[in-house]
Amino acid sequence: MIKNFFSEIPDVPAAQEQFLTLLEQPGLRIERIVSHGQASPPGFWYDQTQTEWVLLLSGAAGLHFADEAEARCLQQGDFVLIEAHRRHRVDWTDPTQPTVWLAIHHEKPNPPRSPDIEP
Repeated sequence: MIKNFFSEIPDVPAAQEQFLTLLEQPGLRIERIVSHGQASPPGFWYDQTQTEWVLLLSGAAGLHFADEAEARCLQQGDFVLIEAHRRHRVDWTDPTQPTVWLAIHHEKPNPPRSPDIEP
């Protein structure tokens, strides 16, 4: 079955962001996020256990990291790697058009171990 990533994206703003899981398996989740003027609640910071790679496919957004003074302005085509436990928030998304994200959440692989060493 073939599905289209851009199907079922609303033309009018929704009350909340829309999350659609495209693939999920142990240690990996790929999702589409559609924002339309939404932002993280005031004072809220994400602190995720998984590393996240995000690609902004349309729209625009302000992505703010707790360890940076100002938000990064993301435009169509921009992507960012967010390491696990790096606190971040979305300061704003474009209220005039859908902001469409591709987000890949994954576990960091365990470092290789020598078979001669006991854990």
